[in-house]
Amino acid sequence: QVQLVESGGGLVQAGGSLTLSCAASGRTFSSYSMAWFRQAPGKERDIVAAIGWTGVTFYTDSVKGRFTISRDNAKNTVLLHMNSLKPEDTAVYYCAVSRDQYGYTPPRSDRTYAYWGQGTQVAVSS
Repeated sequence: QVQLVESGGGLVQAGGSLTLSCAASGRTFSSYSMAWFRQAPGKERDIVAAIGWTGVTFYTDSVKGRFTISRDNAKNTVLLHMNSLKPEDTAVYYCAVSRDQYGYTPPRSDRTYAYWGQGTQVAVSS
């Protein structure tokens, strides 16, 4: 049974940093894309960052230069390093694993991700 477990969320002041971690179990995901999405209250779930199986990355414009996504295939883990956090980064963050393998670039639509974690809350105070 596939399971994704996020950790690392919390409350931080604006300008601070957090690192989110997602540990996957149940199968090996080294040939899949992995991503972080977030959903703020009253808003749709949007992609934050994604990393393909070759290490190609994607970032949404609002986090470029502040967030870094990385993966450790040996540990079946994906990380999201978040720096210079802003109040608008406040949301529930979800990790996800793609439905398909071996894509050159990681997909951006949540409909192309098959496995999801339960989410971890990030709150940034001003």
